[in-house]
Amino acid sequence: MVVSVRQRVHEIKNPGRHSDVVRKVLVVDDSRMQRRILTAMLKRWGFEVREAESGTEALDICQKWPPDLVMSDWMMPGMNGLEFCREFRRMTREKYGYFILLTSKSEKDEVAHGLDAGADDFLTKPVNGAELRARISAGDRILRMERELTEKNRLIKSTLDELQSLYDSLDSDLIEAKKLQQSLVRDRFRDLGPADVSLLLRSSGHVGGDLVGMFPVGAKHVGLYGLDVSGHGISSALMTARLAGYLSAGAPDQNVALRKTDKGRYVLRPPAETIATLNRLILNEMETEHYFTLLLADVDLETGKVIMAQAGHPYPALQRANGEVEFLGTGGLPVGLIDGAEYQQFEIIMRAVDRLMIHSDGVVECSDPSGVMLDDAGLGGILSDLRQTHGMACLESLVWKLADFAGDEDFADDVSAVLLEFKPSPLSG
Repeated sequence: MVVSVRQRVHEIKNPGRHSDVVRKVLVVDDSRMQRRILTAMLKRWGFEVREAESGTEALDICQKWPPDLVMSDWMMPGMNGLEFCREFRRMTREKYGYFILLTSKSEKDEVAHGLDAGADDFLTKPVNGAELRARISAGDRILRMERELTEKNRLIKSTLDELQSLYDSLDSDLIEAKKLQQSLVRDRFRDLGPADVSLLLRSSGHVGGDLVGMFPVGAKHVGLYGLDVSGHGISSALMTARLAGYLSAGAPDQNVALRKTDKGRYVLRPPAETIATLNRLILNEMETEHYFTLLLADVDLETGKVIMAQAGHPYPALQRANGEVEFLGTGGLPVGLIDGAEYQQFEIIMRAVDRLMIHSDGVVECSDPSGVMLDDAGLGGILSDLRQTHGMACLESLVWKLADFAGDEDFADDVSAVLLEFKPSPLSG
């Protein structure tokens, strides 16, 4: 299909050229002698010629044998040349026919009437052979340009049809790819006992570079992460699929954030260590120009202790029970940029009704119509407004507020978030 489109483009730029477009000529004149004179000259020059003694007969011939060029006398009994020309122009034809009126009229008004009727050129009777040949050559050039343009338009339409077919096929594939990428986030909400976790993943296009997830580790711990691959589109989406395998909830033996103890149980590695491992994997085992930001958290559901490491991802928002919002973190380098990069950990204690949001830059860098970004302060205001809204309802409301702020429901960047909310019941420890 792609080769075909390239061939079409080549044909459009280099259309086939024909030395003579005018081959079939119809001579229309009520004078048999004039027809014979013109026909003799035209046949001598190699044209295929038909004759008609009236406009009515000429129209019948044109229906059965469409001429490339018509030479018609102006003054004829019954349907004159002007009337015949008008009827000729009303006919449905695949190609344009060149029309020369033969006349003794030379007044400007008469010539104007002929042009209005659809004539392309005029010859004064008696016809001079050299002038006739020159007029036919001029008509041939015009018809050649017209037919080259028609062919180019046909090729352009054919190419556009093929491109549309390619686009439709690609669009269908991207829709399926979007379904597959969304399926990477299997559980959008999970009740973990002392706390609930809700996940939001919304791509700006069919597919995107954001990914969020969680992986429970035993009954007391859960790993949370939000990541954002550089760029947009298919290559970024493929990268997120690869990274989803490294942080898999369904295959703990492949999850680089977990290690297996001597007793056969899985426990969480320190988040900073996991990010450093991912950095080595990306630089040493994956041939890619992409890098990604990441925030990885180890949540102790019994004590409320949350250990986090940040690799260039936006600062997570912690909202306390009293509604106050603070942004946490140390920044850090994105993953996949610098070999041997080190990452720092920080920790917090969460209590009843506290909640933590790990979000992508598509949230805080969402811009209003004038280009002003939401920023951390704007997100803090939204969380304060949504203080009494929880779980998936909170994340859906966040999207609505972002759309209201941007003045558009189609965001320029992917929007993703992880929302961890501790329940009102007292925490032990």
